Amino acid sequence: MEPTAASRLILASTSPRRQELIRALGLPYEIVASEADETVADHLTPAEIVETLSERKARAVYERVPSYPGRQIIVGSDTIVVYNGEPLGKPADREDARRMLSMLQGNTHHVFTGITCIEAGSGRSLTAHRMTRVTMKPLSERQIDRYIETGEPMDKAGAYAIQGLGATMVEAIEGDYFNVVGLSLNLLADMLYSFNIEVL
Repeated sequence: MEPTAASRLILASTSPRRQELIRALGLPYEIVASEADETVADHLTPAEIVETLSERKARAVYERVPSYPGRQIIVGSDTIVVYNGEPLGKPADREDARRMLSMLQGNTHHVFTGITCIEAGSGRSLTAHRMTRVTMKPLSERQIDRYIETGEPMDKAGAYAIQGLGATMVEAIEGDYFNVVGLSLNLLADMLYSFNIEVL
């Protein structure tokens, strides 16, 4: 079968950042909140965490989406920051954000993002992940507090947004930038190609 762009994507996320990224692919898409439970077992590796949660989010939408004419691919994604083996999700409160940023400043951490694609008609699924290394420059307590005051860290894994004011804190990045934002477009394009959907 020849690859085709005549398919629709369903993003199982209400994240404005992921919506911006998926829009860049130039394919028809819609947004459906997954509302999936995001708790996972403690023994899972970072890669297993993001792959498990991306699959769970996509599966939750797959089970609710009505059948439309044409092909639909449901895309679920999950991102975590990992420092010294500790997964860091979204901060619970300002003190938690301060704890995370105090750990990350002046150090290198890893960002894992998992992606799951499910074809609505057949139920065929594919799950993968990508990892990026990020080094944050040293920050004073005052800088951390001022950043927290902006409110930007509160709904971000690891308590910072590389695509926002948090970019001023990032000293170096090794790997896929968009993976840190929350959706590796490079990886997603490869996964969609396996469903005969051609982005380029």
